[in-house]
Amino acid sequence: MANAKVIEAKQQEVQAIAEKLRGSVTTVVADYRGLNVSQVTELRKQLREAGIEFQVLKNTMVRRATAEAELTELDQVLSGPTAIAFSPADAVAPAKILNDFAKKNDALEIKGGVVEGRVVDVAQIKALAELPSREGLLSMLLSVLQAPVRNFALAVKAVAEKQEAEA
Repeated sequence: MANAKVIEAKQQEVQAIAEKLRGSVTTVVADYRGLNVSQVTELRKQLREAGIEFQVLKNTMVRRATAEAELTELDQVLSGPTAIAFSPADAVAPAKILNDFAKKNDALEIKGGVVEGRVVDVAQIKALAELPSREGLLSMLLSVLQAPVRNFALAVKAVAEKQEAEA
């Protein structure tokens, strides 16, 4: 009877992981071996503030979940201690936070991940981390859109000032 309960609990855990994989815009897999407790706590804090869930999971459970979520290509990076960051909203934030943290702490190693349902390697995760945040991209777009209006307003003002000077 106890075995049936254990199997049921494991199946539910696999289901939950598969749902997180499907519902996540970006998922980053990392090896945290060598980080001390205070470093892991700091990393978890940064991720939590960005709305990212960070979990240490058993590779066998994750493999079963990737099979269920049809992301079996991710199984290649599931070796050794594995921590996974799930981001349901922001595509850039988990890659950026983990990449920045890995630059300061050599012990953290990014292994790969999933971006919008596609399995990606370390190089692609690091390239994603170098992108500006969503807010940064929006501010760049806004400044590009404002430039013609600003230039037009300056030209109208210059013409008005010239006409006043002539009068």
